[in-house]
Amino acid sequence: MGQWLNLPAVAEILDVDIRRVHRLLDERVIIELRIGERKVRSIPADFLQDDQVVDSLKGTLSVLKDAGFSDEESIKWLFTEDESLPGTPMNALRTGRKTEIRRRAQSLAW
Repeated sequence: MGQWLNLPAVAEILDVDIRRVHRLLDERVIIELRIGERKVRSIPADFLQDDQVVDSLKGTLSVLKDAGFSDEESIKWLFTEDESLPGTPMNALRTGRKTEIRRRAQSLAW
């Protein structure tokens, strides 16, 4: 899946207070998992691009939640290789292909 960032690192990259990172989590702009032996709250580094949250991530996370995905399942889906893309849904989001990815995510609910 790649690199993970703990919440203080996310705050530093985004140049915001840690409380803002917590709000981003509360608002589901980003989602987290507890990673490693110490279960540190972390997000995939690929959620960030050019020192910002990937623009189309929030809406895509909403579609996945509406489709019944947990945070862990959402992250797994976003980072699973898909030959028909090619690459991962997250790679496609990072290159501006949100419509296609959201359409695919919506189809998972059926």
